[in-house]
Amino acid sequence: MQRLVLASNNAGKLREFSALLSPLGFDVLPQGDLGIPEAEEPFGTFVENALTKARHASRLAGMPALADDSGICVDALDGAPGVYSARYAQMVGKPKSDAANNAHLISQLAGKLNRHAHYYCVLVMVRHPEDPCPIIAEGTWDGEVVDAPRGAGGFGYDPHFLLPTLGKTAAELSADEKNGVSHRALALQGLVARLQASRGRTGA
Repeated sequence: MQRLVLASNNAGKLREFSALLSPLGFDVLPQGDLGIPEAEEPFGTFVENALTKARHASRLAGMPALADDSGICVDALDGAPGVYSARYAQMVGKPKSDAANNAHLISQLAGKLNRHAHYYCVLVMVRHPEDPCPIIAEGTWDGEVVDAPRGAGGFGYDPHFLLPTLGKTAAELSADEKNGVSHRALALQGLVARLQASRGRTGA
């Protein structure tokens, strides 16, 4: 098994990544287990932040690294919160929490008719810190923002993220349902496909 450091300490992400990457020969380790601190995320795009986190973890671990960056982008707000999704409320002096972020988002959409939004996730894998050809995969999940929260599952903006084709919010989906169609699931499927294609070309 080849060890791979995950630039995250999220237990849910670790389980998901491990399940799909283990058959490809990767032993996925969270960066916290190696004493690696979180990297700064100074950029305005998801891919730049993910690449920064992957290189940071790879450099300190001395092994290949995988990082993701994700968030919700709302059309009527010119793509906001975007890369600031996890700290959206903090930008206006409020505490960092899912509840505060959701309340701020709903307040920003007051009076706006266009409620279309999408979740976005980008995954970046580097073989070493200076890898000139990182493996990049992305996933998008379309929906609409609703004022009233629904459902007790998920996290983040899920209770307000309505999926019109299903008639449910992301928070009303079971974990298995969400993991089959979410932005992160689609990005991870794309990453696995690219890894398999790459290994097929090299004969690894």
